[in-house]
Amino acid sequence: MIERSFVVRVHDGLHARPATQFVKLAKSFGADIQISCNGQTASAKSAVKLMLLGIKENDEATLLATGDDEAEALSALTTFLQTPGAGDVALKKAGPSAATAKGEGETASPQGAPDRDGWGVAASEGTALGPTFAFFPPVLKIDPVPVADMGAETARFTAAVDSVTAGFAANKDRPDIGADAAGIIDALIDLARDADFDQAVRAAIADGRDAASAAMTVGTKLTADFETMEDPYIRARAEDMRSVTRQIVLSLLGERDVSLAELPPGAVIVADEITAWDLAKAKLADVAGIVCRKGAATSHVAIMARAYGIPAVLGAAIAEDRLKSALTIGLNGGTGQVFVEPDAATRTALSMAIAREAADRKALEAYRAVEPVTRSGKRIEVAANLGTLAEIPGALETGAMGVGLFRTEFLFMERKTLPTEDEQARTYRTLAEAFAPYPVVIRTLDIGGDKPIAGVDFEHEDNPFLGWRGVRMCLERRDIFKPQLRALLRAAVVGNVKVLLPMIADGGEVEAVKQLFAECRAELDREGVAHGGFELGVMIETPAAVFLAADLARQVDFFSIGTNDLTQYVMAADRLNPKVANLNRTEHPAVLAAIAAACKAAREAGIWIGVCGEAAARPDLIPFFVENGVTELSMSSAAIPRAKRCVTEL
Repeated sequence: MIERSFVVRVHDGLHARPATQFVKLAKSFGADIQISCNGQTASAKSAVKLMLLGIKENDEATLLATGDDEAEALSALTTFLQTPGAGDVALKKAGPSAATAKGEGETASPQGAPDRDGWGVAASEGTALGPTFAFFPPVLKIDPVPVADMGAETARFTAAVDSVTAGFAANKDRPDIGADAAGIIDALIDLARDADFDQAVRAAIADGRDAASAAMTVGTKLTADFETMEDPYIRARAEDMRSVTRQIVLSLLGERDVSLAELPPGAVIVADEITAWDLAKAKLADVAGIVCRKGAATSHVAIMARAYGIPAVLGAAIAEDRLKSALTIGLNGGTGQVFVEPDAATRTALSMAIAREAADRKALEAYRAVEPVTRSGKRIEVAANLGTLAEIPGALETGAMGVGLFRTEFLFMERKTLPTEDEQARTYRTLAEAFAPYPVVIRTLDIGGDKPIAGVDFEHEDNPFLGWRGVRMCLERRDIFKPQLRALLRAAVVGNVKVLLPMIADGGEVEAVKQLFAECRAELDREGVAHGGFELGVMIETPAAVFLAADLARQVDFFSIGTNDLTQYVMAADRLNPKVANLNRTEHPAVLAAIAAACKAAREAGIWIGVCGEAAARPDLIPFFVENGVTELSMSSAAIPRAKRCVTEL
């Protein structure tokens, strides 16, 4: 995850035309991209939400991107927003060639394969080949019937909603349903119980409609409303509304729907559309792949497919009759290719790709439970970078040895009010308990002019990355900082909490924070509130921290190198500016020298040092880090098994 703040230079701001062009550009990247301005946040892939932000020329905005192509996305989008004439020239529509760009982890197209039968949205990467399981539920036809008792009909509707939501809830208890799928099921339950949906159906019944036709009419109308939205995320909710409506109507009719529960192992589902509820009924381990004529990468079924590692292509341009009659389907979820009845050469190529992917997954699987030790006997902790509690299951699944960086700013952003001390204490304690006995490193609020929050008025800064942010802002706004410090002390009773201070450039800042912690401990003692102790560390991300590393090391218990910011500050090269990309490299000798200097200071002071920037996951840099004395590497959860393997091979 990376972010960038800047001043918008687009003439007259993001009105309709430039907003539309900006969204088209954002959609060309797979990363999740958020934009914040004027105290509000929206998806950069939503024209409606984007225009509602009211971004004007010379406004300050912040982009936050998370995903494999996050750096490329922010570079392109930032350039767009800092170009006065942006939006005046229409963007070219991406064609199949754009979808075939091979990225890390993607499978190459089968060599010698025939012309592709259909292209779709690359919704979940991976290769699949198998017999088809045609899933084409019949269209519901509702014949309205006279209503003699509106009260009884309303009661039938209420009972149907209760029955359907109870079925949704019961499905969450299946052992193969993970956190992502459970969250999606919760969203379906909320939709089924939506007040507007309920009110509209009851009004239709009051007008003399029977419950089934009333629910179908209202649900169909809401589905159509979703489908007309510009925002792909909102538009994708049409799938959910259609699914919920269908289940309620079937319940009212006393009928059962066709189900993916009958899916044989190794089959590829082919369908016009699959809803998250449909997919949740299948034994997900049996699904080899998914090909749908409808759907988008933002749909809930795409999210579930990615969560369970199921290759998927949605929105495939293939005739329904052809899909229904197909016996064998091949697909590449990383490129969006679909092969209907592939010939022998294509099947061989697909099978080889599947074997390679399986071998790599199997090889890495062995490292999930490993506590990596180099061949010379040095143990390295490989931990996860997290921003929310929702990411905990994924980190545990990949074998995270604790948390090397928990970004507390996500508790503060996108809220209308500041989180309370109690809220923060519960969050930090939940995090610590989830990973005990492994350590969790919690970074204090790293927020400022580039990341506005409710309750704080930030003056305009020409360069917020060099401005009033991080510990600088917190030491001045003690009304915000002290509740966080008290919450951290309360959570520390679990015993594995470590606290990390961001943007340190002077030893006086560390001493000031220590003094505040002492005040908070005294307050908690007077109040009789339990609290604990913890190790205190600083981020090495400013050149000043590098130069003062020997002095800082005598004040704290550990260092954590933030390679993202350290690289751009050492090189005076914005990491998101493509014009200086050749300078913004962690492997640059100047940056490596800075890292080595910090490591030397840590060794001489007898404190431990970790790396929590993106470079921590790089196989080409891990040997350098370990050689210089780094004992902890923290990264995105998905990268953990590969990093563990790298360490054991040193």
